[in-house]
Amino acid sequence: MSLSADEELVKQWESEQASLREHVVEEDTEAWQRRPDFSGLERVGGVDLSFIKDDHANACAQLVVLNYPDLEVLYEDSQMVTLTAPYIAGFLAFRETPYLLEALQRLESSKPELMPQVVFVDGNGLFHYREFGLACHLGVLSGLPCVGVAKNLLQVQGVSKSEEHQSQVAALQKGETAFPLTATSGRVLGKALRSSDTSTKPVYVSVGHKISLDTAVSLTYSCCRYRVPEPVRQADIRSREYLRIHFPAAET
Repeated sequence: MSLSADEELVKQWESEQASLREHVVEEDTEAWQRRPDFSGLERVGGVDLSFIKDDHANACAQLVVLNYPDLEVLYEDSQMVTLTAPYIAGFLAFRETPYLLEALQRLESSKPELMPQVVFVDGNGLFHYREFGLACHLGVLSGLPCVGVAKNLLQVQGVSKSEEHQSQVAALQKGETAFPLTATSGRVLGKALRSSDTSTKPVYVSVGHKISLDTAVSLTYSCCRYRVPEPVRQADIRSREYLRIHFPAAET
């Protein structure tokens, strides 16, 4: 029996994910990552896509670069893009990565001195169906250290919003406390982090590329003024503002 077009695409994407997955580095590779105060880290990036309301194809692809540790915006790039790949659960990166990668490439061409030393991604890294989410995809293709920070729990590989999970969340008493997201296999795929004393909802941090999980968690916390790390928060704010200004008739 012949496969449908979507089934063929899924097979192709699974193969590409498996191939790229072999290149993910799950340990610290930069000198600044090994220092308690991240001395030597000067620029952190954030990426996000914001869609026009009721339009699943046209979006603003956003890149911001902030200085560290002050977390003030040094650079921003807002670009309207039209996503051509279909949405299939578990393969979001094939829709979004090309446009985020292009934003990084534009920066490298125009102002290489502002290239981020690490990129925060609004999404998951290793905490994924096949341990290769958006943060991994962007990290491997860009060659940059990447951290995945998701606002919602992806229920995958045996991790779910169980009573145990909810009790662990409730036990996060203060900022910078975290607990592991452990797959059925026993492998730790990420951590739930209480990133702010003022927020009881955690964020879900996972390795994207060229950083260890513990470093990713500590760095995420150090970049949080609120619940969401500032690079991702600024990317979200600025992409939504771009849509509000340029497409006022379509509320986001």
